[in-house]
Amino acid sequence: MGDKKTGPKRIFVNDVDKYSSRHIAKFLSTCVSGDGSEDAEAEETSASPQGEPAFQIVGTVYPSSKDEKISFLLEQYTSPTRDELLEHLLKCDVVVYNISENATQQEVEEATWAITALHAELENFKSRKMFILVSTVMTWAMTKPQNPEEPDVLLTEEEFRRRRPHPSFRNHNNLEKLVLKLGRGKKTKLSGYVVGCGLQYGKGENLFHYFFKVSWLMQSPEVPVFGQGTNHIPMIHIYDLAGIIQNIIEHRPKSKYVLAVDESKNTLEDIVKMISETLGPGKINKLPQQEAITMRAFKPEELEYLNINLRMDAFIIKDSFSLTWTSESGMVDNMERIVEEYKDTRQLLPIRICIVGPPSVGKTTVSEKLCNHYQIHHIKIKEVIKEKITQLKRIVDGDDPEEDVSEEMVAAAHTQLDNINKSMETNAGRLADHLVFDILQEKLNSKLCRNQGFVLDGFPKTYEQAKMIFLDEETENQDLMVKAPVYNKKITPEHVIALVASDDFLTKRVQGLPESVAEKMRYTQDQFLPRLMRYRQHCTAEETLLDYFDELEIHPEHIEVTTDDPEYTDVMNKITEMVGVPKNYGLSPEEQEEEDRKKEEERKQKVVAEAAERKRRNEAALAEMAAQYEEWQKNLSEVKRQEHELLEAHSLPLRNYLMKYVMPSLTEAMLECCKIKPDDPVDFLAEHLLRNNQQD
Repeated sequence: MGDKKTGPKRIFVNDVDKYSSRHIAKFLSTCVSGDGSEDAEAEETSASPQGEPAFQIVGTVYPSSKDEKISFLLEQYTSPTRDELLEHLLKCDVVVYNISENATQQEVEEATWAITALHAELENFKSRKMFILVSTVMTWAMTKPQNPEEPDVLLTEEEFRRRRPHPSFRNHNNLEKLVLKLGRGKKTKLSGYVVGCGLQYGKGENLFHYFFKVSWLMQSPEVPVFGQGTNHIPMIHIYDLAGIIQNIIEHRPKSKYVLAVDESKNTLEDIVKMISETLGPGKINKLPQQEAITMRAFKPEELEYLNINLRMDAFIIKDSFSLTWTSESGMVDNMERIVEEYKDTRQLLPIRICIVGPPSVGKTTVSEKLCNHYQIHHIKIKEVIKEKITQLKRIVDGDDPEEDVSEEMVAAAHTQLDNINKSMETNAGRLADHLVFDILQEKLNSKLCRNQGFVLDGFPKTYEQAKMIFLDEETENQDLMVKAPVYNKKITPEHVIALVASDDFLTKRVQGLPESVAEKMRYTQDQFLPRLMRYRQHCTAEETLLDYFDELEIHPEHIEVTTDDPEYTDVMNKITEMVGVPKNYGLSPEEQEEEDRKKEEERKQKVVAEAAERKRRNEAALAEMAAQYEEWQKNLSEVKRQEHELLEAHSLPLRNYLMKYVMPSLTEAMLECCKIKPDDPVDFLAEHLLRNNQQD
């Protein structure tokens, strides 16, 4: 069996960031010493099972902007050189190279280099090593039956030397031969194994993801099958493949070529039909294969996998391995569990919300916004009833040629429609509660609501109504000693939002509505006040609707509405913060493009508006400055005028004195000076004025 080694084995896996290798590496990281296989139900438990970890996983990852550490890897290598990679490989006990799905030519060449380089280092090995090539049944795609007269005989590993590859997989086939050649020999320190695995499924899906996504979205009444779909596809659950690799590592089987396929012998049509029935609309539509490319559903290389037509039997894993199967009978037989696995892995979890509150508080507006934000379904009880009646009439009248309706379905629809009509006649146009509950439960249990979720808009209204709608009849009578309330978790809201507002606020809001709108929404004075009163009575009952959810420990959140914000920005922020991020695929590429276009348009409008506002503020500031300057100029002119008047007033006494006492003497002196014409007129004037002043 080879050298014994204490402690966990060191295992290398390539491209651990890809679907197949990621789940293989994750599975192997959960295996424990002394355990032949890991229970698939316990693979994600954080606490180690009994015993030490059997393996330490290292591997390569593709360089990315996030550069995040993969939790279950002991070491991860990003873009190592060949020398660096060989150094890492030589430290490992097992080297797993996975080229099973969508491997590029570069990846096949790297795997070829790895087995060749390891073989060249054989003399330096301190202990035995194992090289496992995870390949694909596409290297068997052109294999003919050994006996043409018995075309239905299953192919097994014993015939692996007769395998003939699909033309696109010749390099895979050559690499398989190389691994078997270099890993041959009883005394060699490098043993080589090839795993020819079927098309992989499970844990969120990869190759079959398109069919799951189309079914989950239910945007089309049929799920497309490209081609006739009559070809048989060998398949394997990804964790069963990982379990087979684990068995090879621990038991070193004599056969070096191992087929990894489950017991299923399903056709492509079988697979897609079961996906549609379990997760989607329940119908399929066969389209030409070229449509898969046109619709961007699959790439040409992916269609090559889906076109394979082989019926195989994995003899070795049934005879020699101690494998605890995850899906031995295949995807079709285990579809319910595969679908739940798919939703859980991709976190496609339904969001279920109930909005309650008084009339005119904004329940419908908030519900519509939540449905748009989370891409879930708006449940208004009147529309649900109307939709159901229309559907029943269509079945009874045979107006829907696309519906495959049996006589039993027509009879059942006829009976249900009669019951509805009789109930409405008896109750003045209103439907009896038990019929309403049946219709609503059917809607909440529909695949659309079960897949994506819903917002219940203003219904139920009372404790008893909620109890009747959400009661889980299957477990109601199972254990009378159970103290916890019994309810159907698949249709009961996870989040209950109670919008709160005062009567004055609501009344003023209604009074501000146009008359036509008020009549349409039943908010006229004669209708609104009785409705508001009934709501308040429900809130003061001995057992209220909110009490029901409290008992289930789904505690309602009360959010007060105090403003007439048409966008309900504050309310929406509080609800989305509480509910969390959307748990779906988000927008389609076309919707995302439209959303980006709208955001860019809004950004441009915002920039223009901000520029206009800045210009307006600048112009206003300039105008204010001009007004202030004009006012300042007016004030300055007034000050100058007042100063002039003040100076004039102060100079008047002096002027009078000069006119009376100085000017006559000065005039006389100047006349005298003109007559005499002295040599020095100034001295003459001074002496004359002084002489006259002394005489005076």
